[in-house]
Amino acid sequence: MNISEENFQNHSMSKLIKGAVVPRPIAWVSTISGDGIRNLAPFSFFTVASMNPITLCFSIGRADRDKDTLKNIKETKQFIINVVSESLANQMHESSKRFDADIDEFERAGTDFEDGDFIPVPRVKQSPVHMECELDRVIEIGEGNLVLGRLVGYHIQDDVYEETDKVNPHELKPVGRMAGDYSYIRDFFPLPNDDLPK
Repeated sequence: MNISEENFQNHSMSKLIKGAVVPRPIAWVSTISGDGIRNLAPFSFFTVASMNPITLCFSIGRADRDKDTLKNIKETKQFIINVVSESLANQMHESSKRFDADIDEFERAGTDFEDGDFIPVPRVKQSPVHMECELDRVIEIGEGNLVLGRLVGYHIQDDVYEETDKVNPHELKPVGRMAGDYSYIRDFFPLPNDDLPK
């Protein structure tokens, strides 16, 4: 099947795109409002934008519940990206639900928090990796808002860290986002590889 741009309206392009761009890493973003209300929400349009300076980015859609994250980031200019491991997946899912702006998603999701090391923003205590960011810019792209943050601090649990500055993926146990479901990231292989399907 080929679908031209003029025919996008006749298809569920959201399903087709999200079903093909997989598995996606999840940025579990923690922020705090100017009034001190903690916010926690996951975003799977997430990647590294630059390594010099180190800049991470994620996209926030137009859904009402997402506006708390964007509002807080614009207000405080700070946020933390927490990596979602398998043991945190249910809590992450709970935090993805719609809540009023005055609700603390950490409490609703039953997620323990601790203060960031480099910025005054709470982070997910059990997350294996935290990336603390200062806002670089927000770029409006159609109905989306691309948030770019400069990394100002990095924290990794000792059992996940390997010498020569590597991350042990077997200990990290990250969760990936599929179209509607999630995926384990457990099997790894090198290339070239003669065992792959022909």
